[in-house]
Amino acid sequence: MAKLSRDRFCGSGVTATFTILCVMPVAVTPLPQGIEIVTIDETFLVVNKPSGLLSVPGRGPDKADCLSARVQAEFSGALVVHRLDMETSGLMVFARTLDAQRALNRAFEQRLVEKYYVAVVMGIVENDQGTIDLPLICDWPNRPRQVVDHTIGKPSTTHYVVLARDEALKQTRVGLTPVTGRSHQLRVHMASLGHPIIGDSLYSVNPPSTAQRLLLHAAKLSFPHPLSDESVNCVSDAPF
Repeated sequence: MAKLSRDRFCGSGVTATFTILCVMPVAVTPLPQGIEIVTIDETFLVVNKPSGLLSVPGRGPDKADCLSARVQAEFSGALVVHRLDMETSGLMVFARTLDAQRALNRAFEQRLVEKYYVAVVMGIVENDQGTIDLPLICDWPNRPRQVVDHTIGKPSTTHYVVLARDEALKQTRVGLTPVTGRSHQLRVHMASLGHPIIGDSLYSVNPPSTAQRLLLHAAKLSFPHPLSDESVNCVSDAPF
């Protein structure tokens, strides 16, 4: 398995919305269960979650298979720090010690973690970039759906930038940087602009086919190292 110095860039990727120094591509190591390790050291590991796999176990034996279970089968001390939607692919970090988990949780809480996603949305997004500020809350009778609610919703902010427009297909490729981390935030925010993410089964007016995955990928993840506080920067190419 590849072990990096803590200020190096892990993987290969797309243009980020945050500054990254010392670009250093690294060979991706697959686990037996088909999960790719992007980088690893004694305190954490970063892996690529495939679309369609739960981040953590769901309710019932049919939902036991998940990324955390597969990682823990290889690294028994691996601890969950954050999650991605089942339909979303891309980078997730796991802690390897309790102290590292506390440090990484604190980094997420203090918004010291930078995340960048790539998505393909329906329609042509006119503005080259923008910011979406819409408060979100769980639509309890229809959970896990989230809704915009200006009365009781929690503040939620997403920056977006257009990466490419496909006039023939009426689609737009966008880069998304969430400032907050609400459930389904990127999906709801893009749908609120009238540009739902392609393959979205919850927020699109045109339900996708069962063969269509959600075109949303966690492409970049930057966080302070649990021990040194040096910046760890990882990337993963969107598989679409």
